Amino acid sequence: MTIRLLLTASFTCAALVAAGSAMAGSPHERYAYLGLGTGFSSLENDRAEVDNFIESGARHFSIDDNDNAWKGFAGYQFNRYVAAEIFYADLGRVQLRGRDGGSADLDSTAYGASLVGQLPVTSWFTPFAKVGAASWDTTVTGNLGDESLELRDQDGFDPVYGLGAQFNFHPVMLRAEYERYDFDSDYTIDSFTASVGLRF
Repeated sequence: MTIRLLLTASFTCAALVAAGSAMAGSPHERYAYLGLGTGFSSLENDRAEVDNFIESGARHFSIDDNDNAWKGFAGYQFNRYVAAEIFYADLGRVQLRGRDGGSADLDSTAYGASLVGQLPVTSWFTPFAKVGAASWDTTVTGNLGDESLELRDQDGFDPVYGLGAQFNFHPVMLRAEYERYDFDSDYTIDSFTASVGLRF
């Protein structure tokens, strides 16, 4: 189901970009914007995959993977159908709880850029899909109660996908969106945020 959702987002974005390139937006459809959002994040991997990600060799721990997340973004809308964004996201903390009260924290952040395909249903309601890439970093602290375990920080550059809806109240805009940060096959974070933005 999740793979199907991501493929749908990618194809929708590609189709909207193609449509948008064939249509020139009128001047009032072009604007820059800034926004800030908050919500929550969730890890989509099991214990064995997380262990592979941090390369610890540990197997006996539980995962607390729901945390607050926030993001900031800036973009430019070229016409009614196409926009481009840059963003920074704090994806929260995943806590691993080991035996004997030991624990480790995995704090993840990401920044990058996305192409946004939009389908304006009305002047005030616009569903959208996005696809992009992010440079991400996961800092690992703690030892799960075993000081012999070496928990490794990780970083990389990988895809980001998203779906959402935007509500336009000039110059204010409101957003609700889902994004997937695909760090690698062993560590994937889903983010759900509500944002407020200002158009210029």
